[in-house]
Amino acid sequence: MTPDTAERPQMSVEDFEELVRRAPRELRNRLEFLGGRLCVRHGPLDVDEFEELAAVAPETVRLEYINGKVVVKAMPDGNHTSIFMWLLRQCMQHRPDLDLAPERGVKAEAYRKGRARTDGFLAPVDHFKGDGEWSETDGALMAVEITSHDKDTDQRDRIDKPVGYAEADIPVYLLIDRDNNTLTVFSEPKDGRYQLSSSYPWGATVAIPHPVGITLHTEKLKDYAD
Repeated sequence: MTPDTAERPQMSVEDFEELVRRAPRELRNRLEFLGGRLCVRHGPLDVDEFEELAAVAPETVRLEYINGKVVVKAMPDGNHTSIFMWLLRQCMQHRPDLDLAPERGVKAEAYRKGRARTDGFLAPVDHFKGDGEWSETDGALMAVEITSHDKDTDQRDRIDKPVGYAEADIPVYLLIDRDNNTLTVFSEPKDGRYQLSSSYPWGATVAIPHPVGITLHTEKLKDYAD
């Protein structure tokens, strides 16, 4: 994480003001913008309050509910989008029976009390038909996160989400890490933890285990190093 990343605000003042304007009346006075971060006064929101807030957030503000806290997920830049499209093509080629849904909201963590916006969520075709903003994780095969250059990436993508996705029994979590140009494959969730994790440099051949069962040739990722 570079110094400019550490100093970068989660969101703009204009986005915060728009979020407050749209928020349910009973939540407006609880939202603050301190040191470039969205904060909640008078104790954390519960999951129902969070869903109300997330439902009215402007398109430029992507909210997640991680460990009982409201966090702001960075908007994807061009390289982030290119990496996702690269992975989408790989999945379509090897597993046309599956959909890799972009930016899918899922109910994660123990007892499904968390709300995460995955960069990609792999599941059978039409698995998300009829779902609202937040999908159950039952039947899904893999969650995908592609790190962004923001100060919350380390805690969110490398620490909190492996726990939250394992607690939700998502079989595989694929982390594509742009800070150190690696892919990490987490698998075999048990008792709220992934039992296996393996990291590979960009350029390696990476086998994604059952139930995904595809092999990624990652040389192309080097084109998106930044």
